Amino acid sequence: MNEPEHQQDAAATAHSPAPQNQRMPVIFVGHGSPMNAIEDNAYTRHLAAWAQQLPRPKAILAVSAHWLTPGRTQIDAQPQPPTIHDFGGFPEALFSVQYPAPGTEAVAQTTLEILQAHFPLVRLSRDWGLDHGSWSVLCHMYPEADIPVFQLSINYAEAGEYHYAIGRQLAALREQGVLIFSSGNITHNLRVLDFQAPESARASRAWAQEFDDAVWQALLTRNDAALIDYVSLSPAAKMAVPTPDHYWPLLYVLGAAAADEAVQQTYQSFQAGTISMRCLQFGASA
Repeated sequence: MNEPEHQQDAAATAHSPAPQNQRMPVIFVGHGSPMNAIEDNAYTRHLAAWAQQLPRPKAILAVSAHWLTPGRTQIDAQPQPPTIHDFGGFPEALFSVQYPAPGTEAVAQTTLEILQAHFPLVRLSRDWGLDHGSWSVLCHMYPEADIPVFQLSINYAEAGEYHYAIGRQLAALREQGVLIFSSGNITHNLRVLDFQAPESARASRAWAQEFDDAVWQALLTRNDAALIDYVSLSPAAKMAVPTPDHYWPLLYVLGAAAADEAVQQTYQSFQAGTISMRCLQFGASA
């Protein structure tokens, strides 16, 4: 059985605060099943170790595949965002999880001002909170829930170029100690999961492996245009990404990454046979 691949830098300083002039990294996390929130596995252990290597953020801006707002991008600005259990059919233990991180109205307002200069329809919101695309990951990375977190919605009416362009503007937050964190999955087709397959470095279906490999090669060469137009990357794209909600978060991180920042893979595996758990970082050292 192939074991998941992951990389760690043991020499990194645990939760070291970012110097004022240090640009924060940007990260993409494959989040997979909500059950990862309460499981101890190679992936969740990686999340905990990864956070220890990152400079400690002043705030976290989260872009989750699970907050879709057709027609307008929104920024959650609640002082105490609620933990949203946006799923069904899971054990009661999962519904009891709370992630009581504070919000940050000030940084949300700054983000609004940055985006409205180019996207005047962006608005603040107090109707959301932290969905499982965010808290199921952050509960492992920052279990104390002591770093302010606020979410940015995905305007589902827009194509890839829009999401990439939003990311380009969000890059300014990196200089202010904000960790830009996007959560989705490069391959995500819930109709064809392989529940019998153990977590593995290789997909159990050729189409999932093919598309994940194609995305990785485009990331290595920083072929941003091809990643925006992901359908052209591989014939497997339509099977791997039947709807773009879990893919779009990758474009926010790609847009926020400087052109000279190479991608760093921090984790790579497949859960349920076909869900890519690949995690990526731009900037700083992974």
